[in-house]
Amino acid sequence: MSEAAKKPALTPLDDALATLLAQIQPLAERETLPTSAARGRVLAADLISPVDVPPADNSAMDGYALRAADAAAALPVTQRIPAGSLPQPLAAGEAARIFTGAQVPAGADTVVMQEHAEFADGRVRLTQPVVPGQHVRLRGEDVRAGAVVLAAGTRLDAIALGLAATAGAAELTVTRRPRVALFSTGDELVMPGEPLPPGAIYNSNRFTLRALVEGLGCEVIDLGIVPDKLDATRAALREAAARADLILTSGGVSVGEEDHLRPAVQTEGRLDLWAIAIKPGKPFAHGRVGAAHFIGLPGNPVSSLVTFLLLVRPVLLKLQGATRLAPRACRIAAGFDWPRPDKRREFLRVRLDEDGGLALFGNQSSGVLTSAFWADGLLDNPAGQAFAKGDAVRFLPFSELLS
Repeated sequence: MSEAAKKPALTPLDDALATLLAQIQPLAERETLPTSAARGRVLAADLISPVDVPPADNSAMDGYALRAADAAAALPVTQRIPAGSLPQPLAAGEAARIFTGAQVPAGADTVVMQEHAEFADGRVRLTQPVVPGQHVRLRGEDVRAGAVVLAAGTRLDAIALGLAATAGAAELTVTRRPRVALFSTGDELVMPGEPLPPGAIYNSNRFTLRALVEGLGCEVIDLGIVPDKLDATRAALREAAARADLILTSGGVSVGEEDHLRPAVQTEGRLDLWAIAIKPGKPFAHGRVGAAHFIGLPGNPVSSLVTFLLLVRPVLLKLQGATRLAPRACRIAAGFDWPRPDKRREFLRVRLDEDGGLALFGNQSSGVLTSAFWADGLLDNPAGQAFAKGDAVRFLPFSELLS
């Protein structure tokens, strides 16, 4: 058999992701949390508002409440309405001093900001034309009672939590955190802070992956560095499977490597190896160990990062029942030429430049983690597609991928 014939077929990224997600079912367990403690979690049930927001017409300005039909006259000011007070009905031909957020009295339909009014001898005279309804926030214009404020599957960020509080929700029902067991194998790995012997490297992937997993609202079970022995690797997999929903590793899964991780997973469960048609990040493994899902990422730090963002992130979101799994992309002009594209789909580390285009990090090696730290996101370039400076390209911001 020729060397070319031995190479595994490359799986398109979109196909790999669809196959992977088809195997994932959202976790069934729910928990109720104080709204203040639910940041980053996924809502498990629709939040229905019991109230209108705002609950009554209110003023958007400090000024005077009145009928627009009375605007031409000098009007007596018959009451003062601070926020939080209950106003009296306003008669025709009257005005009320009103403050931002205060309830507009019955009988008034307009608020005039104080800068457009003159007050003297108990009367107010308007200095600018009036538009009926101006500066009045209408009851229920933000949220109607009985409306779905936040749908199940929403990831709760700061704005979502504020909206929930606006509707009076003191607690929220969310999906429990997925438990992710994380470990590394390889006798060459050394933890930061320890001496670095010849031939050894510091274990950066452990820190990157842990932070990524925690950033997605998951619980990390850190099993550390497992000795590079088959029995130890099998024991670590069994422990991980008993405690976690997903086992996540990096390194030792590329086709043709002699490594204990691959035979250990095959012995303890099921393993599928893929060669994904992307650069960086071709080697990728998934399977099951007991009831836990298993995902093995490539060992090079940028490859590990990119495959996590493209393939593991949506898995962890789906486990939590999130409805939006894909990051939002945008089209931005390239600030450089790319005349020699790869046959695989490329994810280039790029940064927004001063002209609103995308600048390229000079070294796109999968071992150069500096490129990702420097970048604002990834340029998603289709296989075999060249482009020139000024062409619109697809940009995936890290602000989307890392949240």
